[in-house]
Amino acid sequence: MDQLSAVGDWRMWAIMAGVCVAIVFYCWDKFSIEVVSAVVVAACLLFFQVADGPDAGTLLAGFANPALITILALLIIGQGIFQTGALEAPTRAMLAMYDVRPKITILALFLFVFAVSAFINNTPVVVMFIPILGAIAAREKNSPSIYMMPLSYVCILAGMTTLIGSSTNLLVAESLLDTSGLQLGFFTPTGPGLILAGVGLLYITFILPHLTPKRADMESEITGTSAGKQYIAQIEVGSGHPLLGQKPVAGMFPDLPDVTVRMIQRGENALLPPFDTVELKHGDLVIVAATRKKLTELLSSRADFLKGMLRAAGPGEAPAPGERLAITEAIVSPGSRLIGRTIRQIGFRHSVGAVVLGIQRRSRMFRARMGEIRLEAGDVLLMFGTGDAMRKLRADRDLLLIEWATSDLPDPRRAMAARVIFGGVVLTAATGLLPIVVSSVLGAVAMIATGSLNTRQAARAFDMKVYLLIGSAFALGTSLEATGGAEVLAYGVVALFQPFGTIALLSALFFLVAALTNVLSNNATAILFTPIALNAAEQTGGDPILFALTVLFAANTCFATPIGYQTNLLVMGPGKYKFTDFVKAGLPLSLLIWAAFTVFIWLNSGLRF
Repeated sequence: MDQLSAVGDWRMWAIMAGVCVAIVFYCWDKFSIEVVSAVVVAACLLFFQVADGPDAGTLLAGFANPALITILALLIIGQGIFQTGALEAPTRAMLAMYDVRPKITILALFLFVFAVSAFINNTPVVVMFIPILGAIAAREKNSPSIYMMPLSYVCILAGMTTLIGSSTNLLVAESLLDTSGLQLGFFTPTGPGLILAGVGLLYITFILPHLTPKRADMESEITGTSAGKQYIAQIEVGSGHPLLGQKPVAGMFPDLPDVTVRMIQRGENALLPPFDTVELKHGDLVIVAATRKKLTELLSSRADFLKGMLRAAGPGEAPAPGERLAITEAIVSPGSRLIGRTIRQIGFRHSVGAVVLGIQRRSRMFRARMGEIRLEAGDVLLMFGTGDAMRKLRADRDLLLIEWATSDLPDPRRAMAARVIFGGVVLTAATGLLPIVVSSVLGAVAMIATGSLNTRQAARAFDMKVYLLIGSAFALGTSLEATGGAEVLAYGVVALFQPFGTIALLSALFFLVAALTNVLSNNATAILFTPIALNAAEQTGGDPILFALTVLFAANTCFATPIGYQTNLLVMGPGKYKFTDFVKAGLPLSLLIWAAFTVFIWLNSGLRF
């Protein structure tokens, strides 16, 4: 038979063996994915120098593939959303609602995660919501493990519902276009994707809570508490500041939740609590006591608070938009030249470019302007500044910088620009006004041009692991097609399952891809199996779009192992999960999605077994 003409070709068997070896090494943790991917590409190039086949340009074409460029551009856009904190305002609002309506808040939060993950790369979404769900678990005095795995699974399910919901979808669409000339629309996966996601969400809601472990987080294990240290900080109320004209309600200012106002400095007068009749005016200095977490939230969620704290710190240049912003803690060392001097006299902002946001002293709590406090040995300073300022602080012998306490902050001053860019990318891609690759590249460039990201931050979003993995998978897929391996595999699947009907064939294909996507990258699985599925469609006379969607949904069914998808790896640490936890909780979900897909195509095809 023509389909078996390649069986006698030694090149095909060599490439088949190479694919199997590559899968084994991808699953083996001894070598990094980047190294394995580079070796795969080099091996393909060397093999076809000896044997007849595609040239180097064809094998390396995957590294310039429009789908890969789109994925990398979307990663940069997602980094811009994360860097500016563009989604923090609604998430903070949800967290504030938790004390009033906890169950509704949890439901709304996960629905929000689902909606966002359908249009943005899942990794920054999970990164943004891990601390929020951790805070909710702490308020409940519960383990974070009950929320972390559902967070990852909800993001994966949402990725099935639009063409840009997952990088896998883009790769399947590109392979379909190259092979058959057919295009997947922006919302082509939406109908069946929502049905499969709905089944998965029901599982997450009613069954997953009984399968996830209840393990304490690291902080609870060590300290038994989640209470934070209180810092003294000050906020200057300037024109346009959200506190301007605000009056306290029951002794608390509405825009300063969980923050204690210790004093209001108005000119030469110090106003002390209670503040029942006080209305904040332009030029007021509000002296507050707050935890690092709360001060970080104020800085990252409201650009006006950031500007006010910079003004209160004295003269100096504000960080340029797009610069890396960080917050850290530093201890005044014994024998330091800073002891006995006030923060104003030291002039951190002038000398190193950093701003003292707050000061904490174990012996007592201050009620004074921060610039007038004289430092003592052991004082802990909460410092804010650019990446360059952090490097200068690290070299300062008068301060002991606590490296593990250094973390990046989003810059809210460009949050609106990031939201507009993100909305524009989604709108132009969804309406077909621009091809996805064009809109995503324009969006990535706009993120840098508007200062939402600088070039270094954009470069960090460029994931070399993803780039090399997808490029090497394209090389393997090209090799399989060139040697006839894809056709032989397709014929084997068709010959085995076609007698049982098209439904059985599609169901078997889904099962095979879903099984491999949990041990191999979902992107690599999609690239390798889309040509095989399209060959099967051609041999059976089936709808190529239906076969492509089968691979798309199956490649996204990566719940059963932590290595199945990057968001599973992200939540593994905060949730204190083991490898077997994912098998126990994710394997039933994968089987359930497979069964739901089989029922769906059976009900919508008019075919019977």
